[in-house]
Amino acid sequence: MPQKEDIDSFIIRSTHLDFSYFPISWSYRCIVPHGYKSDHNRIKLGEGNAVFEKAKDAVRAWKMFDMPWVELCWQDTPIETGKDVAILVRHFGFYSLNAARIVYVVDEPNRFGFAYGTLEDHGESGEERFSVEYHPETGEVWYDLFAFSRPNLFLAKLGYPLTRMLQKRFARDSKAAMLRL
Repeated sequence: MPQKEDIDSFIIRSTHLDFSYFPISWSYRCIVPHGYKSDHNRIKLGEGNAVFEKAKDAVRAWKMFDMPWVELCWQDTPIETGKDVAILVRHFGFYSLNAARIVYVVDEPNRFGFAYGTLEDHGESGEERFSVEYHPETGEVWYDLFAFSRPNLFLAKLGYPLTRMLQKRFARDSKAAMLRL
């Protein structure tokens, strides 16, 4: 497992990398570029403005990554366009460390969230949007997770069925994490 200093160095090196895909920000409108797979997952978190405010705070604190096999490096990273993070994933007795950059932030009266995009050294290529929505007409608050991706590096291509399994597991566990608000 990498040490904190190693992860910090990895993130610093990542600031010089470009995105591994184009066009950027298509997840905002749920548009999937040709050749990419999409995943769209939603779960109702509850009802009322208080739940919405709590859900926004959870996104700001990266709580959707609160799962035993994934670590967001680092959870004190502010949700701001251009900020880089690393995702440390423990899987099948190994680990992977992948870099991503926040491509946009959504801060609207009834919707809050952001998307990050994969960088050149990420195993996958694509974008993932994490958002919470408040529907005043029903009072419902929803967590919405939308992504498009395809393998980027050789090992991700070789193990693509396992990669897809991990992506589905991440979506399931991310929804469960947000339900624990």
